[in-house]
Amino acid sequence: MIEKILLASSGPGNTETMFKALLEIPMIQRAQVTVLKAIPPQTASNDMGDQRADSEQELSDTVTRLGIEASKVTPMLREGDPKDVVCKVADEIDASLIVMGSRGLGGLKAIFKNSVSQYVFQLSSRPMLLVKDDIYSIRPIKRVLVALDKSDMAKESLRVAIDLTRDIQDSELIFVHTLSNLRNSIDEAINANPETDPVLAPAIAEAKRYRINYRCLAPAGKPGQRICVLADELNVNLLILGSPDRRPSIAKGLPDIDRLLGGSLSDYVRINAPCPVLLTRMATN
Repeated sequence: MIEKILLASSGPGNTETMFKALLEIPMIQRAQVTVLKAIPPQTASNDMGDQRADSEQELSDTVTRLGIEASKVTPMLREGDPKDVVCKVADEIDASLIVMGSRGLGGLKAIFKNSVSQYVFQLSSRPMLLVKDDIYSIRPIKRVLVALDKSDMAKESLRVAIDLTRDIQDSELIFVHTLSNLRNSIDEAINANPETDPVLAPAIAEAKRYRINYRCLAPAGKPGQRICVLADELNVNLLILGSPDRRPSIAKGLPDIDRLLGGSLSDYVRINAPCPVLLTRMATN
């Protein structure tokens, strides 16, 4: 259940528009929202005073534009490196979801360009909704693609997808089987009778339980590429994908090498997807 949301404010743009779309969903309307504005450190005290005043006004304007019920929103202004501030505040408020913008950078390029979203993606174990800046148009959330395999992370993605869409009229879930070694015979069997597939059958049962429209797909090809192609072809409004944390507890403050170099499925999708991406997380010890 998404009960506490941290919105990392970056002003008017796709992230704010996407958050307004989220606010149309009953479950999100019930959540507590912290709108965070981070102020990078300044060397001159006069400059800091001016920047704080400007940031306070920007934060107030953001809250006004979002139109969230006053009792459910907490504006927060923090000084510090935005990368560290987002992670720290997310832990402080025990955020169920972090919502933030992204330039769609990955790997070493993201590091060299000081990407805040890449840093948070690397080091936070909390679910994240990433919205690329000025890449696509944001539409009301009706059609949601869910990437599924046999993992516990896929089960978490399914749970989130059901929670988000069950109260949306005429919503549709698109279940995509992401096994990379699908052969044509398996593909045909899944498309002919997906209820016999151990990955898709539980998802179908949940969609039927809540009377949510659904379809099942198992296209051939590399998982990341075919997920992004389908999201584009089907005009998906939101893509939900599991992003497991493979680091042991002792290494939680260190980068995940696969993510760092863009070698993970979740990293590929967050960079290349033509729509906002919600990364569900489930840390493993």
